[in-house]
Amino acid sequence: MTTYLLAGGGTAGHVNPLLAVADALRARDRRAEVLVLGTREGLEARLVPARGYELLFVDKVPFPRRPDRAALRFPGRFRRAVAQVRAIVRDRGVDVVVGFGGYAAAPAYVAARRERVPVVVHEANAKPGLANVLGARRAAAVGVAFAGTRLRAAQTVGMPLRREIVELDAASLRAEAGARYGLDPARPTLLVFGGSLGARRLNEAFAGAYGDVLAAGYQLVHLTGAGWAGTDPGVAGYVVRPYEDRMDLAFAIADVIVSRSGAATVSEISALGIPAVYVPYAVGNGEQALNARSAVEAGAALLIPDADFTSERVRTEVVPLLADATRLARMRAAASAVGTRTGAENVVALIDAALAGRT
Repeated sequence: MTTYLLAGGGTAGHVNPLLAVADALRARDRRAEVLVLGTREGLEARLVPARGYELLFVDKVPFPRRPDRAALRFPGRFRRAVAQVRAIVRDRGVDVVVGFGGYAAAPAYVAARRERVPVVVHEANAKPGLANVLGARRAAAVGVAFAGTRLRAAQTVGMPLRREIVELDAASLRAEAGARYGLDPARPTLLVFGGSLGARRLNEAFAGAYGDVLAAGYQLVHLTGAGWAGTDPGVAGYVVRPYEDRMDLAFAIADVIVSRSGAATVSEISALGIPAVYVPYAVGNGEQALNARSAVEAGAALLIPDADFTSERVRTEVVPLLADATRLARMRAAASAVGTRTGAENVVALIDAALAGRT
């Protein structure tokens, strides 16, 4: 029996691909022991046990960003975290460590190396995090979601996706999606969303330009996020909702999408072959623009900077795109070519190769 230790967490961007790979390992071999390493503070503390996996804890030790008191304490705290993981590796007979980034990953990489256990790294973002940069240096295999991600010996494997996306049959769900939104499933539909908290630029732009989208013959589903203070105008064909817990149905009715460009969002949209306009979140280290780059370069998507996204840009760029059936067909084909629904299986193949190399 093989024992896998999957390390990562903190945010959904780390936890969701980890769980997708865990599910793929479990589906292939019910006898395999799949353990997850995380912190008590991260999102994994809730999501991993709910999915039925054993969660083991390691101390959260942030990398110091400035020479302060926390930096002085960091070496000792990090050594203790590594020791915690080494004990887990020995006591549970771990055969391979698979890291997805986040606070739990860095000590896991060091512990695995010291216990002579192979490491596989998966990086979800086009701009890798520090833990994965360090882990990739001596990893047996490195997989990345986006081509061009700068990690040593990286192979593009795509994003491990949740099953409801991997198995989504949009055509068979479109009638159900139309009924959910009170829309005509036979008419084209634009889907707009910016995440659970919404995206102010997207919300303001479409609040001022929804009429132009409707005039172009499209229906519009606008998921505003919980923080939007605007109002629903109650216009036929324009559906405004703060949140959607059935994104499979939202994707099923979408012919074109306007959204932020988080790693999971871009990966899911590309895997489903849906033309997109990405408006990257401008805060951070620019990873959202990089996440969208491969889709844009392939011709599957357009990119409009957040600062430039206004109602007028919707009228001059998005609406003409909706009316261009030939261009949308090309984008659809390009999205299908750049996206993949087999990210989890591809990571499992890297794990198998790492184990075979050890043998």
